[in-house]
Amino acid sequence: MASTETTPKVAPNGKTDDLAGLEAGLDALDAVQTHRTPVREVLVKKALPPLLAVGLVLLVWQILVAAKVTGETKLPPLSAVWDSLSDMWLKGTLLEVVWTSVSRGLLGFLLALAIGTPLGLLVARVKFVRAAIGPILQGLQSLPSVAWVPPAVLWFGLNDAMMYTVILLGAVPSIANGLVSGIDQIPPLHLRAGRTLGATGLRGARHIVMPAALPGYLAGLKQGWAFSWRSLMAAEIIASSPDLGLGLGQLLENGRNNIDLPGVFLAIILILVVGIAIDLLIFSPVERYVLRSRGLLVKS
Repeated sequence: MASTETTPKVAPNGKTDDLAGLEAGLDALDAVQTHRTPVREVLVKKALPPLLAVGLVLLVWQILVAAKVTGETKLPPLSAVWDSLSDMWLKGTLLEVVWTSVSRGLLGFLLALAIGTPLGLLVARVKFVRAAIGPILQGLQSLPSVAWVPPAVLWFGLNDAMMYTVILLGAVPSIANGLVSGIDQIPPLHLRAGRTLGATGLRGARHIVMPAALPGYLAGLKQGWAFSWRSLMAAEIIASSPDLGLGLGQLLENGRNNIDLPGVFLAIILILVVGIAIDLLIFSPVERYVLRSRGLLVKS
């Protein structure tokens, strides 16, 4: 009985193997799962490693103190830092101090977002503007934020306007440059297809340019927040006034003036915790959503 199976004819150039590999690749793409990972698994994979790292740092800290490697005037014991934290909590000032800085930082970041986004679009899409402003934005991004505090104090005095000016000058270049970088990475064919479909001007920016540049734009936003927070801390440390209220930067500076090393370390820890918390609660979920929507994240 003759066999009914047919064997593919292999071309001399091996095209059959190439087609088989292509089909396997397409099947692999179809098999990618983008479902949400259970919350328990997310906590184990995302929260447990940082907690273990923090625990290790605290353990090393306590060992150094117990072994008296250095004096308490240089490295306070954890118990002293905890006492400072408890004292602020009992007095009801802890949340107030944290909120003073967080509210300033978030509002300043939103203002920088409102300015940096259209500026980035303008720089990326208009050649003359890019040639004129692009190098300035790069230079401003590399300029330390603390350099803007003295002129801002002279311009506005010791008030919130000075704080927001320093934040804007630190964050706007990062946001704009992030968007420019994201737009530069868009394939030209993608933009031409959009123009062919009538997506030009503001419509093209909304439906074609911004969605395509979203990964680079998001990276710019994360960096913009980091610059906002750093700029605010620099302003609060240098420009201290009762009219400004007590923020984390002023708390750090007060600890230095009062030679209160536990208070200094407490302020540093709170600044770190706020910066990490904003990234984990806001930017990381948005980043995972963007990657998942583009099929670039199998599990999150």
